[in-house]
Amino acid sequence: MSAGDLTLFAGGSDWSPSSWRAKPAMHQPAWPDQAEVEQAGKALHDLPPLVFAGEARALTGLLGRVANGEAFLLQAGDCAESFDSSADSIRDKLRVILQMAIVLTYSGGVPLVKVGRIAGQFAKPRSSPTETVGDLELTSFLGHMVNDIGFSEAERLPDPRRLLTAYHRAASTLNLLRAFTRGGYADLSQVSSWNREFVATSPAGRRYSQMADEIDRALRFMTACGVTAANTPQLHEVEFYTSHEALVLDYEEALTRVDSLTGDTYDCSAHMLWIGERTRQLDGAHVEFLRGVHNPLACKIGPTATTDEVLTLCEVLNPRRIPGRLTFITRMGAGKVETLLPPLLRAVRDSGHPVAWACDPMHGNTYTSSSGHKTRNFDDVLAEISGFFAAHTACDTWPGGVHVELTGDAVTECVGGADDISHEDLEQAFETLCDPRLNGRQSVDLAFRVAEMLSARH
Repeated sequence: MSAGDLTLFAGGSDWSPSSWRAKPAMHQPAWPDQAEVEQAGKALHDLPPLVFAGEARALTGLLGRVANGEAFLLQAGDCAESFDSSADSIRDKLRVILQMAIVLTYSGGVPLVKVGRIAGQFAKPRSSPTETVGDLELTSFLGHMVNDIGFSEAERLPDPRRLLTAYHRAASTLNLLRAFTRGGYADLSQVSSWNREFVATSPAGRRYSQMADEIDRALRFMTACGVTAANTPQLHEVEFYTSHEALVLDYEEALTRVDSLTGDTYDCSAHMLWIGERTRQLDGAHVEFLRGVHNPLACKIGPTATTDEVLTLCEVLNPRRIPGRLTFITRMGAGKVETLLPPLLRAVRDSGHPVAWACDPMHGNTYTSSSGHKTRNFDDVLAEISGFFAAHTACDTWPGGVHVELTGDAVTECVGGADDISHEDLEQAFETLCDPRLNGRQSVDLAFRVAEMLSARH
């Protein structure tokens, strides 16, 4: 696919980076001073792009392979990134994603597209605009891009200066990711060293170690045959892309740029942007903004989505039917996916739209435990993915990927998994800023289970 082909789905003469302002904009911060927002937006607009248009075009091509059933998407990372994340925390998150990628590629037998929920996932929509503790009612925590998690009036006040902090935190995270993925850390010879202690001592970790030994033997054989990292860059580095929910539109508009090579418009805050389940209104500001940028896009689809809504989203977001332009990320719930997903799959398949389908098994399976912690059960997560695969098998379509919230830290936020975390264990290391995440052991365990489903499709 050429750069010229990608110009076909431009927003049209009625679109501009600010045309979203004429539409209803859901889940936007109640900024106390609009002049400060405009000042922050101007400062952001004058800063360099975080990602480049050519990288976004390359990802569109890779996701086109997913849409065509030739590759699998792993989209993973934090629920809500913190401004306080250390370099070690970012490295460990990347390491878990790379571990999962190795498992899925080696055991699942398909090429993998790796996209992180990282370097920009600083904002979150909330079910309630306010939160009450005792007699005090304050604005809900909306992510570090907007306010702070501390429960005081000053900390919860939306602060436009945080938009600039988000940019600089994203830039430093991207710099670190590029160094790790291009500088040797992602070398296949390092696969064994990625097996951290808290993963190595789990059943999934031991299984990973066995797989790493097999890869090491294969690499030694390839080296003996003259195939080395020096003449095969794929052994030494990985293609890794970033994504986040394009929620705070003041931030996204300010980072919109015109590509000097093609003249096309890109949102340069990330390679891939997605529209959330709460903001996918067809006449809403988020659909309006994203229809005009040339990045690959995704849209979350929950249990209330109708075939008419989904087909209209296809037409609005990808009218020229470019493979890789649009991914639907389904979040139905473990008990609903096999019933609700097939009609959508058939409608899109029969329409001829080249959509990539991914499964978010996290958000439809969240509940509050008896201890008061918001959590997810590993078995429910696995069950939704299994139902997602079953629905695609029934419709003769391709189950293109998974979208999961995880961390490299040894947290106890989701129950179950190989270590059988209980509800009583949740308080030991419940550290998320918002929703519960899989830890490293659970993530690797999940990768092996998904790899088995993938392998069965071949």
